[in-house]
Amino acid sequence: MSILEQELASQHPRVEVNRRGFIVTALATGFAAAVQPVSAQTITTDSDGLTAGPISIAVTDGVMPAYRAQPEGKTDLPTILVVQEIFGVHEHIKDLCRRLAKRGYLAIAPELYARQGDAAKAPSIAVLVETIVSKVPDAQVMSDLDATANWARANHGDPGKLAITGFCWGGRIVWLYSAHNPAIKAGAAWYGPLVTKTPPLQPLAAVDIAAQLKAPVLGQYGGLDQGITAEHVAAMRSALAAAPAPANASTIIVYADAQHGFNADYRPSYNKADAEIAWQRMLDWFAKYGVA
Repeated sequence: MSILEQELASQHPRVEVNRRGFIVTALATGFAAAVQPVSAQTITTDSDGLTAGPISIAVTDGVMPAYRAQPEGKTDLPTILVVQEIFGVHEHIKDLCRRLAKRGYLAIAPELYARQGDAAKAPSIAVLVETIVSKVPDAQVMSDLDATANWARANHGDPGKLAITGFCWGGRIVWLYSAHNPAIKAGAAWYGPLVTKTPPLQPLAAVDIAAQLKAPVLGQYGGLDQGITAEHVAAMRSALAAAPAPANASTIIVYADAQHGFNADYRPSYNKADAEIAWQRMLDWFAKYGVA
């Protein structure tokens, strides 16, 4: 059993959940309250030629809402699991799914806070972290992503072409899930924490499981990020370099003039030039490892 599996099993041996039911049973519309007002530069991708919208995914203890986008009428699709930012599956994450679908992917974003609360309604990041995010166990997230991959397999996704990407909060999850699921072929982590731990529900940092990666991960980070420092990046690079294959095929790119959230076009942190380069690098990374 890997370090990740041991830690998650010790914290949550049966993925214990709230038996009162899911707090969130439908996806939010628009953007999260904590990021209002949204920027005028916000990108909106249409659904022309796509099958896109909310779905329901069966999980261990009920039904979890998610957003799905895919090319209309296509089967055997390469699949990308899209892991939400700290703000949950709001409009930006849905739009990212549509962008991926336009490139031929089945893209699915599960609402991974569904048992803990509605992130879209939290008035600030501080409130969101205290009341919802801090209460989401890593074990629950791993199980829910497994269920999402299973849904994809049963709904026109090619099980041999499975990748994962995530942003901010979801960037850390990309590292963890790439160490959890051997079916993942490639990961792309956008500005996810690398060394920070928030025990006991989130007991491991990305750097702790670098050697456990079952797929190579592309990390994309901002050089002006105040929370993820150059020292954090250096520590992760060292851990990856010392890891066995395929973990040591992972790479981290730092965009010197980019802030945290540089792909979030609805926020002031958006850096159009770097975001566009990073997006293409992600697509190339997936294609390199057979997910295209």
